[in-house]
Amino acid sequence: MTDLPFGFSSSGDDEDRHDSGDNSGGKGDDNPGRGPGGQNPFGFGGAGAPGFDPSAFDPAALGQMFSQLGSLFSGMGSGMSAGGSAGPVNYQLAGNLARQQIGRFTPVSTGETKAVEDAIRLAEVWLDDAAVFPSGISTSVAWTPVQWLEETMPTWRRLCDPVAVQLSKTWESNLPAEAAQFAGPMMGMLTQMSGMAFGTQLGQGLGQLAKEVLGGTDIGLPLAPDGVAVLLPEAIATFTDGLEQPAQEVLVFLAAREAAAVRLFAHVPWLRQRLLSTVEEYARGISIDFSGIEQLTTDLDPTQLFSDPSKLEELISSSASFEPKTTPEQQAALTRLETLLALIEGWVEQVVTHALGDRIPGTGALTETMRRRRASGGPAEQTFATLIGLELRPRKVREASTLWRQLLEASDVATRDGVWAHPDLIPDSTDLDNPAAFVDRVIGGDTSAFDDPIAELERTLAQEREQGGRQNNTDEQDGDKNNGGTSG
Repeated sequence: MTDLPFGFSSSGDDEDRHDSGDNSGGKGDDNPGRGPGGQNPFGFGGAGAPGFDPSAFDPAALGQMFSQLGSLFSGMGSGMSAGGSAGPVNYQLAGNLARQQIGRFTPVSTGETKAVEDAIRLAEVWLDDAAVFPSGISTSVAWTPVQWLEETMPTWRRLCDPVAVQLSKTWESNLPAEAAQFAGPMMGMLTQMSGMAFGTQLGQGLGQLAKEVLGGTDIGLPLAPDGVAVLLPEAIATFTDGLEQPAQEVLVFLAAREAAAVRLFAHVPWLRQRLLSTVEEYARGISIDFSGIEQLTTDLDPTQLFSDPSKLEELISSSASFEPKTTPEQQAALTRLETLLALIEGWVEQVVTHALGDRIPGTGALTETMRRRRASGGPAEQTFATLIGLELRPRKVREASTLWRQLLEASDVATRDGVWAHPDLIPDSTDLDNPAAFVDRVIGGDTSAFDDPIAELERTLAQEREQGGRQNNTDEQDGDKNNGGTSG
């Protein structure tokens, strides 16, 4: 990235020189738009140009200058934004940049596909005794990084769109009056630039993630379509190279993690939506501190925009430095998301340990490796933390795993997995800090409390309707008897 926003060039760029028709450096009265340093790309005379009268400043000329500036910048995205610039994020640009980031990759072979299918099939058999949820897999696939990118993009849209939309609305509705006066004629261009900026960061992050992820649920989110279990052989081979474990055991271990997560998302219908709605809750609270741009527009002399186009570039580039403020409501949403991701990861850990612990000797070591891998993060996760303010790695995985283990030790698999019956029943962040108290509440109370309360309410209403219907039938029969007796 250059000092100017999104890679824009300065007014002396080659593209501007190609439009000039000559390189005379401002000589001659037939082109007063040239400044002492070279061509003025906006076609207006500067303060030092012949005939320039500051008192004759025409506000309409500012709109014309913005229009010409927009035309100048519009060529920047040529070939990348076409067909993908509509909406708050330029996803075509994101996809193109991600593919460039991925670079060369190895196609999935027939043998690798069969190995993945066999590993997932074996893991499914072992998981049957470790969880109350049955298999949720309809298809097992082996993907390349590019396939992962293409197949998971719909989920990334759901994650990023709410944040980008709200950020755009906040920008437009809260821009100070002075800044709005300048930016109004070019707000459409700023919206497009914002979409390209989001697309650029998203593409860089996805490109890096595509080379790192090992499966469809590797980062805790259900990125693949429903019922699809995914492993990425190339990334798994790289991951295995640094371990002292047999490659086949590593593959089965990762297959078990993927299969366990797919079971959870398949049989806990509210879970996927809760993850995505928490992101939307975060997005609704976005606000921006505009004090910086207020100061900038207060100190800016409009005539400087004519004499020094770099001032306008400074005004535009300043928009890249405004970051959203985190409100208490947003922080609460982020805490809920982090807790939910930790609970998912901790549950998967415990289920896989239960299923594989006696069958694969290296399960404990592999589990600890995955913990460290998630905790260390990487450039891709840092990108998403900057882009949408969300950490893709939870901090309390160890605490969540301990909670699920203690609950299983004090009860059974059905009680442990029954906690997922409704979102109001799952542990919160304070429960992760004190798992014993949560276990006591579950074990000490009526276990029927973990039934779905909504379903219980529906059953009660149905019983009341049925009783009401029987009462109505009785009343009608009594009425018919009374009418018959009267008429006789």
